[in-house]
Amino acid sequence: MTEGEKLIPVDISEEMKSAYIDYSMSVIVSRALPDVRDGLKPVHRRVLYGMYDMGVLSSRAYKKSAAIVGEVLGKYHPHGDIAVYDTMVRMAQYWSLRYKLVDGQGNFGSMGGDSPAAMRYTEARMRKFSEDMLSDIDKETVDHQLTYDDSREEPTVLPTRIPNLLVNGSAGIAVGMATNMAPHNLSEVIDGTIAYIDNNDIEIDELIKYIKAPDFPTGGIIYGYEGVKEAFKTGRGRIIVRAKAEFQEVRGKECIVVSEVPYQVNTADLIKKTADLVKEGKLEGISDVRDESARNKLRIVYILKRDAVPNIVLNNLFKHTELQTSFSVNNIALVKGRPELLNLKDLIHHFVEHRHEVVYRRTDFELRKAKERIHILEGFMKVMATEDTMGKAIEIIRFHDKPKEDLIAEFDLTDIQAEAILALALRRINKALILQTKEEYEQKLLEIQDLEDILARKERRVEIIKQELLEIKEKYGDERRSVIEYAGGEFSVEDMIPDDKVVITISHAGYIKRTLLSEYKTQSRGGVGQKASATRDKDFIEHLFIGTNHQYMLFFTEKGKCFWLRVYEIPEGGKNTKGRAIQNLINIEPDDLVKAVICTHDLKEKDYTNSHYVIMATKKGIIKKTSLEQYSRPRQNG
Repeated sequence: MTEGEKLIPVDISEEMKSAYIDYSMSVIVSRALPDVRDGLKPVHRRVLYGMYDMGVLSSRAYKKSAAIVGEVLGKYHPHGDIAVYDTMVRMAQYWSLRYKLVDGQGNFGSMGGDSPAAMRYTEARMRKFSEDMLSDIDKETVDHQLTYDDSREEPTVLPTRIPNLLVNGSAGIAVGMATNMAPHNLSEVIDGTIAYIDNNDIEIDELIKYIKAPDFPTGGIIYGYEGVKEAFKTGRGRIIVRAKAEFQEVRGKECIVVSEVPYQVNTADLIKKTADLVKEGKLEGISDVRDESARNKLRIVYILKRDAVPNIVLNNLFKHTELQTSFSVNNIALVKGRPELLNLKDLIHHFVEHRHEVVYRRTDFELRKAKERIHILEGFMKVMATEDTMGKAIEIIRFHDKPKEDLIAEFDLTDIQAEAILALALRRINKALILQTKEEYEQKLLEIQDLEDILARKERRVEIIKQELLEIKEKYGDERRSVIEYAGGEFSVEDMIPDDKVVITISHAGYIKRTLLSEYKTQSRGGVGQKASATRDKDFIEHLFIGTNHQYMLFFTEKGKCFWLRVYEIPEGGKNTKGRAIQNLINIEPDDLVKAVICTHDLKEKDYTNSHYVIMATKKGIIKKTSLEQYSRPRQNG
């Protein structure tokens, strides 16, 4: 031990405890959780502010990513360069953020998990969207703090006009807590926010009419609605998301084509896992999987075996692969620096409160600047009052040793007014300038009156907030990408499907389709008719029914089985399509054949099923009559 040193004995468990608490608080507050007001974590905020400070705006040229990362590291964020670059990359990926914050040029990775190019190869700039998150930052609208080295200041939050936390969501793992917030549709969020502004006591059930469900950047189908309602009401919930898949015939083979996958699913891993499951025999009916995706357009094709039933294969894919995933909502964000679990209304409330503060502070700043300007204009007007006063002023400026002091004494000016007059080039003073000064003075008076009114009346500020939100909706609002399938919730599928009249045609070879009755136009007298259906060679239409989407079809087979299909489950086709093979729609055995088809009304209606009968006759002359009630309990496998 050297001289002058002193040892202090410390209890190691106490030291570990206090050190870990400090570390965990730092992770919670300064790294992993977003601020409820602008929806950003410190690193995101610093990247955007760094780009703004460099002037890499949406209207200017792209700048090397390495230059931007260096700027952010050097000035604001003294951590790893990979952390900063990865943050910037994610903000430029259309499949990661519902509304991108960075406009990237170059290879920024792919949905298949490909890495982005190194930062020395890529370029970036801000998008208009992120510029609107920084608008008015120079008007003292938000608090600033010193950076890590006390050399400059950075904002503690952005004055955002956009409810970014709701529209882009967030994910982060802190210590002892985590956050996972879903993205939403901007148009819906703004409609919901305006509804809240109009009525602060609005219930969440009312807000749900505006903000229907999350809206993921990769689209997909939100399957069932209970989890969505739970998440909106409590801040926690499990939302099931399915891929968007359809059955197609590609080069004569039945295929399942996937055009949208659930959020955050890696398509390369998905295809690999499917191939592994097929090899292991856990997924049957698939002969090949192909990734036919092109730039910005996803297409995964599952080619089916001849005897496979597409519906069964698809359900197995949903069960065993990431074509169906669940998104666990956990809305934890920082409110005044403390982590809180927030429901939908809380999130909107905190954003609106933030906008109130920003509008107030912006107006206060503009009022101060207007008063400063009017003070200078009053000085100009004293000097420019008459030709005599102007001559006197010119004489003082040209010939006096202390023009500033003499101007102040002669015209009763303040120090600031005298400085402004000295800065004005004398040769510029003419009648036009005098007129311009008077006009500007009158405009400033009106402006001050208006700004004071905004500060005095909350209803004025509310109108401004609403107007600015509507402008944002006009600029960036778009259609939903994720479809909501309410089935499985309190909505029935029928609620979502209109009960239109349709024509159902079945060909001799077993191809079935439904076509809207409205496609068959009324024929005028002497009409020559028009093509009504397409068939394959040597095929012909064998059965034709007219029904509605909500009715049931009963299929009776050679082996004595009965299968059910709702009419809306039959694929829709135009007049010129041949339809789909019945075998692909019902779980019929390969060597069985459909022999008879009936179209019935609602099988759930007791009076109807008890008063109607099915009559069957065999080739050999045996006949029987059975109550329709006995056929009123549909089973998947007949």
